[in-house]
Amino acid sequence: MEFGILGLIILIADIYAIYNVAVSGTSAGAKILWVLLILILPVIGFILWLVAGPRGGSARI
Repeated sequence: MEFGILGLIILIADIYAIYNVAVSGTSAGAKILWVLLILILPVIGFILWLVAGPRGGSARI
């Protein structure tokens, strides 16, 4: 049962990341690469997206 809940949390996090990539202001090529990375490596891709993903037009300083 614990792994089912963990899988659901990862799925929700990945959907959130893919949505944010889709609405970001980056190029189509970068969006495709990020979505593929998140889909192929769900946990690692999500963590990489959190650290280095597209920010949607507003740069953090």
